[in-house]
Amino acid sequence: MPLSEQEQRLLDEMERHLLQNDADVVTAPSGDRSLSYRNLVYGALLLLAGVGGLIAAVALGPQLGSVFSIVVGVIAFLAMLAGVMLAFTPVRRTGPTQQEERSSRGPDSSSFMDRMNDRWDRRQEGR
Repeated sequence: MPLSEQEQRLLDEMERHLLQNDADVVTAPSGDRSLSYRNLVYGALLLLAGVGGLIAAVALGPQLGSVFSIVVGVIAFLAMLAGVMLAFTPVRRTGPTQQEERSSRGPDSSSFMDRMNDRWDRRQEGR
């Protein structure tokens, strides 16, 4: 059974808003936190230094002694772990969030779906 003109228009509007909001969810991290490029670079460098230390501990183990090799290996592993944690730890953004930008435009400029999304967000935050 074909949709009426009004139902088709509502369906098109819902699809348009769903695509727009899904793109926001995929590209924006939760809340006001995002990954920092600087932390990614420092974390990758620390990870590489840990891998290098682990390789050095294995390669130089027989010449330097097993205790020293184990200590260097543990330190290298901790450096790798710290590098991964640093790289993927989100940091707080300093600019206005998308919700603040939406609410600063005023009620007249937002569509019905935007107002419903704002109400849903406020309900989820417990306001």
